Amino acid sequence: MAGYVQEVSDADFESRVIENQRPCLVDFWAPWCGPCQMIGPVLDKLAQEFEGDVDIFKMNVDANSTVPQGMGVRSIPYLVTFKNGELKDTIVGAPDPQKLVDLMENLLEE
Repeated sequence: MAGYVQEVSDADFESRVIENQRPCLVDFWAPWCGPCQMIGPVLDKLAQEFEGDVDIFKMNVDANSTVPQGMGVRSIPYLVTFKNGELKDTIVGAPDPQKLVDLMENLLEE
């Protein structure tokens, strides 16, 4: 399936996100989180729209604790963007879908 949200873990976060040549969006989430479930389909759509330009990842905070703790994730959903290994933007909570589109477009314009 082309253009999909990829799972990332503590073990491969560095190689798949930080060292990625493309800009990345990471969604820290958990299966029990209602707002996380709400933005899931929006992220799936964005993964298709921005395929080849931005990689979108999800990290389950119940299964992975090292990266979320290191980034100060205290509330989910917690969305972060990276470009050239550098943290660019952070959104806490479920944003309006247009805000996510704007976030992705800004990431590409920088």
